[in-house]
Amino acid sequence: MFKSLLSKTLLLLAATGFAIGAWSPAAVANGKKTHLVIQVSTDDPRTQMIALNNAVNVQKAIPGAVVEIVAYGPGLGMLTGQSKQKDRIASMALSEGISFSACGNTMKKMSKKSGKMPALIDGVKVVAAGVTRIMELQADGYAYVRP
Repeated sequence: MFKSLLSKTLLLLAATGFAIGAWSPAAVANGKKTHLVIQVSTDDPRTQMIALNNAVNVQKAIPGAVVEIVAYGPGLGMLTGQSKQKDRIASMALSEGISFSACGNTMKKMSKKSGKMPALIDGVKVVAAGVTRIMELQADGYAYVRP
């Protein structure tokens, strides 16, 4: 099991490094704008923190980078008022170049269960479907990372 986990971790690191490496500071210097979409589909707080850190680190490494974090399924809780990261997310949503998208399909399913739509953090926009939003962004040239 450890060997399998290690293999998966190494593959993830390689994929993440490739996605970010493809958008190097040299590419920005050549007039290419860096675009990155980060998927959050888990309610694991550690993974959510990594996604937020990835967004900030990319912006530090590549000034002018455009980053969108798309949350759906269990990951949507990250973008609600119940999130432990709500203050950080609200602050990041105000910064230039980082945006947050919440899956409308997940929100509808949550509202059926609870009887009310989840209250999102200020600055978070709703998209029809998280998965299709990621597909649209990739078609537009965004690099993709899933921590």
